[in-house]
Amino acid sequence: MTTTASARHGSSFLRIAVALQTLTIFLQAVSAGLLLTASYGETLHGVGARVMYGASMLYVLAAVLAWKPGGGSLRPVRHASGFLVLASIQVVLGIAHVPSAHVPLGVLMFGLSVLALARAGSRDQALRAR
Repeated sequence: MTTTASARHGSSFLRIAVALQTLTIFLQAVSAGLLLTASYGETLHGVGARVMYGASMLYVLAAVLAWKPGGGSLRPVRHASGFLVLASIQVVLGIAHVPSAHVPLGVLMFGLSVLALARAGSRDQALRAR
């Protein structure tokens, strides 16, 4: 019973972390639009990049906590780690001002984050059914 409760809590934290990551990536798209129209757009996008990167690190932490104590699958840890690599590449491309790669990678990251959120939600529902 304790293992199932621990798995539930780990899964909930994972879902929250992925939701936060997805939201921050979406807000990065909004702030990217502000780069073109507002004087504060660059500042907002820079701050948002740091928050998004922090959210990606939180996703890794949540995946590890859902895996290790809860005895869950290692797959979310691999996905979260891969996502952190993509976020690192995204930051480097943004600093280097390479929009031809930065923008498509941002779109890919948003899609992957939405997919991870859907998977985390379905995993959470499966644990509740137990």
